[in-house]
Amino acid sequence: MTRKVLVIGLVVLIFGAICNSQNAPAPANPPIKRLLFLGEEKGYRHEAVSHAAATIERLGRESGLWTTTIRTDTEVLTKKKIEYNAKTINDFDAVMFYTGGDLEMNDEQKASLLSFVHDDGKGFIGIHSATITFTSWPEYGEMIGGYFDEHPWVTFEAPIIVEDPSFPGMAQWGKAFVLKDEIYQMKDYSRDKVRVLMRLDASKLDLKNPRVHRTDHDFAVTWAKMYGKGRVYYTTLGHVEQNWDDPRFQKMMVEAVKWSMGLVSADVTSRPLPTE
Repeated sequence: MTRKVLVIGLVVLIFGAICNSQNAPAPANPPIKRLLFLGEEKGYRHEAVSHAAATIERLGRESGLWTTTIRTDTEVLTKKKIEYNAKTINDFDAVMFYTGGDLEMNDEQKASLLSFVHDDGKGFIGIHSATITFTSWPEYGEMIGGYFDEHPWVTFEAPIIVEDPSFPGMAQWGKAFVLKDEIYQMKDYSRDKVRVLMRLDASKLDLKNPRVHRTDHDFAVTWAKMYGKGRVYYTTLGHVEQNWDDPRFQKMMVEAVKWSMGLVSADVTSRPLPTE
């Protein structure tokens, strides 16, 4: 009789445990992040913008890491309430600019963008012509890390060195590679303020080109930096539409978004130009 009671009790305990496990709440997944892609240009129109936006949207959806809102106007770049419950910059975790020229933003919007990154600790990713955006707004230049100063070699087979293979999205390129793209020369840029991830191999460039202005031959291609509490990432790559279909480039973009949103960490301490 005692043995029978023990067996019955054991069955009850097992059944109770099964019921409790089935009723227990599922582990909470981290909330999906939100990215704003802005593709407005005032000046030269880059044909790759539409494909870039579509690619970023697809990468976010397929990875399950973020949703993308694509806009070609700047209305959303404000912290003020917009009628009809429209989204504002407060609704996003990072902003990606594939832009150009002086966008239509008032003083409140400009302050909101800077505060979004600097004070709120959110992310900013600049693609290609983002450094030909707001060239007369010094605070924007300080945030992104530099401005366009011509592209001496236009679109060419660019010899690129990966300076920091440990940074997310860099290892798949290898130590050095060649990519057909339009590489910008930068001004108002200093290595003291950014972590250069890629640069051109100056030993393989035509430095007698009259449009070459940098006497230090420091042609940064991609960098990352902090801006206050926020994370800023910029690459001059992305002019050539086909590069958005390159798995290496897509991997770089995924990791850039993840880093800007704080999903992964990396060292962004500035370093001097290596002397190979």
